[in-house]
Amino acid sequence: MEKIRLDIEKIVGKEIENPLNSRQQEVLRAIVYLYILNASPVGSRTLSKFLSTTLHLSAATIRNVMSDLEELQYINHPHTSAGRIPTDKGYRFYVDNISELAQLTDQEVRAVKDSLSIGQSDKVLKDASKVLGLLSKYLGVVQIPHLLDLIVYRIELISVASNRLLVVIALDSNIVRTVTLEAGFEFDRKYIEEISSYINEKISGKRLRYLRENFEELIGDFDSRDTPLVRLFVDSLDKIFQYQGNQDRILTAGTQNLLEYPEFEDLDRVKGVIELIENEDIIIHLLEKHEESEGGIKVLIGKELETNLLDDYSIVMTNYRIGSAQGSIGLIGPKRMNYPKMISIVASVSQMLSKE
Repeated sequence: MEKIRLDIEKIVGKEIENPLNSRQQEVLRAIVYLYILNASPVGSRTLSKFLSTTLHLSAATIRNVMSDLEELQYINHPHTSAGRIPTDKGYRFYVDNISELAQLTDQEVRAVKDSLSIGQSDKVLKDASKVLGLLSKYLGVVQIPHLLDLIVYRIELISVASNRLLVVIALDSNIVRTVTLEAGFEFDRKYIEEISSYINEKISGKRLRYLRENFEELIGDFDSRDTPLVRLFVDSLDKIFQYQGNQDRILTAGTQNLLEYPEFEDLDRVKGVIELIENEDIIIHLLEKHEESEGGIKVLIGKELETNLLDDYSIVMTNYRIGSAQGSIGLIGPKRMNYPKMISIVASVSQMLSKE
């Protein structure tokens, strides 16, 4: 797979103004980096050692800088520790000032490429959520495109019993939808072929949404439209072209990953993880908001997610496109995540999906 093609400026949400001086910026970046690395509040002595080769500041000077950062609400002071941890504002500064992304290892690149091999898109998207969870060690999420927006290539009618008909709808992006219809009469196989041929002349190249709304008119000039089989098909339009609910539009993988982080050792936070996974409407809402944006990578942190359930999390997401279908993918994890690496993972999976 090619090197990640991601312009840093494509990380949506970058701030233009920066009120911090260079010393404050360096100290804040170090605090965020060390907290991400160790999950422990960062003290002035630890910072002094870490920055000894670049800033050469005493612990006392660093304490003064930390005090300024705390006053500006970039870090805060847990009551049980002398160290500091980043606030949402501190993480936002860190993300908005990423200058270089982490490249995936050869092994990780192979994992992405091997997992997203050519096949039916529904399987590829499921595999995409798995590889996101595997590489990030967080929760991988994939939004399945609206089926109604996809183009129909062909509809096959297959008699599976004397009174049972299998409708196979071949959509673009290698997505296939199947519906079984049952009737109180027996089918004539020859007649099935005639109807199938006629229907395909009318529907090929049109979007599923259009067919759902106009199908009866499209076959209005069919000579035998009032026969039982055609009537069964028309009466079953809602089932054949049924609306795809949110529960059918989100794939997740790696739930157990979130429980392994120290942030979620507290029982209340564990409950929050479970509630997050069970409430998929929240996730689909976040992904759909980004689907409507200008693209690029979007990172939302803590309260930016606009729900108390996600105050302890961040989400990294972007769009993908397969044929005429567009959706969003991302990963959800604690705010204390390796953002340069997570952005690279999401970008790589998106690029590979969009090639299929």
